[in-house]
Amino acid sequence: MMFRNLDQAGQELAARVQQAAGGTALADAIVLGLPPGGVVVGAAVAQSLGAELDALVVHRITAPGRPGVVIGAMAEQDPARLDRRALHLLGLTEQQLAPEVARGRAELRRQEARYRQGRPLAAVTGRPVILVDDGLTVGITAYAALRHLRRAHPARLVLATPVCARDAAAVVLPVLDELVCLHEPWHLGKVADWYQDFHQLSQHEVRQALDPATTTVG
Repeated sequence: MMFRNLDQAGQELAARVQQAAGGTALADAIVLGLPPGGVVVGAAVAQSLGAELDALVVHRITAPGRPGVVIGAMAEQDPARLDRRALHLLGLTEQQLAPEVARGRAELRRQEARYRQGRPLAAVTGRPVILVDDGLTVGITAYAALRHLRRAHPARLVLATPVCARDAAAVVLPVLDELVCLHEPWHLGKVADWYQDFHQLSQHEVRQALDPATTTVG
């Protein structure tokens, strides 16, 4: 199955989240989208649930000279989390990655300013939290975000995504209360392959999803 776009995927995902919640109250829930695509999917989920929406920024760390190989991630102020097995297979050390981690930290700060205009992440302690992404291929990014959120002691921690590779699901399940996924294939391929329209989102589109009143490009 292919989704028309991120918004339609979010609407279908919201229905599954409500079904999974059963009688659990979601009135105080907060939806956190992983930019860029997770924010647009999350906006549809938040609107359906009547929940607050915010962006949780995570930066992927890639192998030097190999931008397609994700070997770690960092969320908010947390230390970088590296895939030690991947480091071993690539013959890399943490010291060799130090410049990449430093660049990633600077980019993380820029993204936080871009999407949240300098304000801190919305409060999650004691609230049901629904983390939303547009798709999980490896799970490293979502895992870093979930570990960050778990330390804030949410009432319940849910990861919701339209499509999730089974290997990625195994990565994130240990830090979750619940995984809500519409499709869980063995071989996911590229997340973009699951959407008819998966264009590169502009900063304005993401900010508009966070705040529909946004009308100026910036």
